Amino acid sequence: MDEISQNAVQEQKSVKPKAPHQKQMATGRRKEATARVQLFEGTGKIYVNKREIQDYFTRPTLRMIVKQPLEALRLQDKLDVIANVRGGGLAGQAGAVRLAISRALTQHDPSLRPFLRRGDYLTRDPRMKERKKYGRKGARRRFQFSKR
Repeated sequence: MDEISQNAVQEQKSVKPKAPHQKQMATGRRKEATARVQLFEGTGKIYVNKREIQDYFTRPTLRMIVKQPLEALRLQDKLDVIANVRGGGLAGQAGAVRLAISRALTQHDPSLRPFLRRGDYLTRDPRMKERKKYGRKGARRRFQFSKR
């Protein structure tokens, strides 16, 4: 039993950090959207659900949200991103992809973590849709009141 635990400890110590040329995978969530991202060295192309970013996120603000972590670190021309996103609307999906890219960047190079943390790119936005309450029309809206 002692030999097995010693071997396990030795194996854990010999784990190598990921090489920079390997692809990094990460997950991000925002509202109801979930994004899975693959990040690897390339020429700066970003694909979302097998479409180029400008075809999927047609609004410039959404494209800007997705590219923020790469542009903050000036890596937009050095890494390729392939993202698969499900659920939610376009704004939630853009936020989910941004978080996933940031997490993949920290896997790619752990020294980038403080810069991404300072830019608030690694924080999962906790805001969710509030549930509808009984006796009300929505989460907070009351039914119309009639005096007479």
